[in-house]
Amino acid sequence: MSEPILEMRRVSKSFFSIKALRDVDLTVYAGEIHALMGENGAGKSTLMKILSGAYRPDPGSEIRIDGQPVQISGPHGGRAAGIAIIYQELSLAPNLSVAENIYLGREVSRGGLLAREAMQAGVGPILARLGADFTAQTLVANLSMGQRQLVEIARALHARSRILIMDEPTTALSAGESERLFALIRQLRAEGLAIIYISHRMDEVYALGDRVTVLRDGTLVGSLDKPDIRADAIVRMMVGRDVSSFYKKEHDLKARPGAPVLAAVDIADNRRVKGCSLTVHAGEVVGLAGLVGAGRTELAHLIIGAAPMISGHVEIEGRAVRIRTPGEALDAGIAYLTEDRKALGLFLDMSCLDNINLAVLGRDAKFGGILDRDKARDRAKRAFAALGIRAANVGVPAGGLSGGNQQKVLLSRLLAIGPKILILDEPTRGVDVGAKSEIYSIIDNLAKSGAAVLVISSDLPEIIGICDRVVVMRAGQIAGQIRRDAKSPLNQEEIMALATGTEQLDA
Repeated sequence: MSEPILEMRRVSKSFFSIKALRDVDLTVYAGEIHALMGENGAGKSTLMKILSGAYRPDPGSEIRIDGQPVQISGPHGGRAAGIAIIYQELSLAPNLSVAENIYLGREVSRGGLLAREAMQAGVGPILARLGADFTAQTLVANLSMGQRQLVEIARALHARSRILIMDEPTTALSAGESERLFALIRQLRAEGLAIIYISHRMDEVYALGDRVTVLRDGTLVGSLDKPDIRADAIVRMMVGRDVSSFYKKEHDLKARPGAPVLAAVDIADNRRVKGCSLTVHAGEVVGLAGLVGAGRTELAHLIIGAAPMISGHVEIEGRAVRIRTPGEALDAGIAYLTEDRKALGLFLDMSCLDNINLAVLGRDAKFGGILDRDKARDRAKRAFAALGIRAANVGVPAGGLSGGNQQKVLLSRLLAIGPKILILDEPTRGVDVGAKSEIYSIIDNLAKSGAAVLVISSDLPEIIGICDRVVVMRAGQIAGQIRRDAKSPLNQEEIMALATGTEQLDA
């Protein structure tokens, strides 16, 4: 391998008394995809902000590019050094065109006016090189998330960046958009770019990574080359424990007697869901699998009354119930965890205490409607202890927590009502490996306590690891189900065959 394009040596960063990074080393070569992994709070973002110029490192830290020491002062200094960073939350201006976004901060003007035609001509070759299916004149507001990601990459290439940092780039992308992004990343690697790829998703790291570097608690744990990249090794480095404890499933797998706690019977909305039936028993974790667009979330919304049901009905403990709103679902004992905790779940500016107690405000009222703050605080503190929520105290805003801790705050709100049935929609999306393991443990404990749990997930290893039975949807219908037992464990191939319809081809 040639000389490294980037060397970061003994990089440290303190925020007052808090040591965010301690003597971290990172070496990156041109023409490689270097995955950077670690739990939330491990120091990944801090290290990348130092590299891109957003933060200044502590004295004694050293950064070398092409073997030469550099001082990166501010984001302009990072760009001048050939470094571009694409954040998880894209930084495009939706009211501007593609060309105007790519030239933002480096606009071309003539006679005091923007030279739009010149800028459009300047970005045309790069858009063609990336295989863009839109033009330089297109308004960014009219682009999909995958197309916007392409604009961010085009901006980096137009600035002649040689080191590209990508922070969780597939979070908001569909499966098809993600595959197209992966193909583009491999193309950029072949063209000689050095790509630092930050992700919590193991499958992406396997598919793309030439090397993996792992941080934990602000320190370097180590690096793995391509032949050594394995889930057990990465998890052990990230969380300090063996992968065998990652999926926790200790609840009783035997079928519970009597009627199921939840039964959806021939439910349809005549659009995305077409006559679906499923059951969940007490103490059972049922997975709802399927490809994107199969109708899984839409089915959940019909069950909880978030969307109108055209036909069919819901039964709880053998009795038909009429549920027209999510509030009526809560009253019936069904709690739903949304797949979009930031937009539809949490109030990010409110405290963890208020978020946790939101569903039981009436229960704590006294003296004609005054909230009992002491009771609410006690409940929040118990939730912090029971679910291992990491925050300074229950009064901090939920928006300042990591993804995993935000998810546990939202789970705490649902558990406060004491539900019989929990529907968890993508419960570990956007959370790190350590938090995933903790959420799996929470799900297992819920099943042990007798709750009926329905888990909607696009992560097949997750479905296989925690569920007793898997119901598979395809094109708005139930394609089939697979049950775990001692002789026949769940496997990914059977699930995918049902999800894609290939089991019919094999029959």
